[in-house]
Amino acid sequence: MFYLIAAVAAIILVSVLAAWAFPSAGIDDAHATAGTGKAAKRPDGEPVRKPESLEGVLVAQLVAGTISPVQYRRAVERIAARDEERHPLTVPPENGPAAA
Repeated sequence: MFYLIAAVAAIILVSVLAAWAFPSAGIDDAHATAGTGKAAKRPDGEPVRKPESLEGVLVAQLVAGTISPVQYRRAVERIAARDEERHPLTVPPENGPAAA
């Protein structure tokens, strides 16, 4: 039991140290500075990443206050309708009970 507790504690310690040593490992500075001469920064000093999807762009606009919540919902509804039209959900046919 002692070895199990020691192993779990060691894994947690290594995870915390890795996260503490590399806090901005997931941020890609090349995308944050594209088209500008300097790095875009948030108030806390972290670089700003550009959204990678249409939904990400909409959320960024909603958070920034460029669009209202109603406009956001309408845009997401249009995205969902377009996605349903392009990739309709097909349900496989029922074959009946499995033969044992």
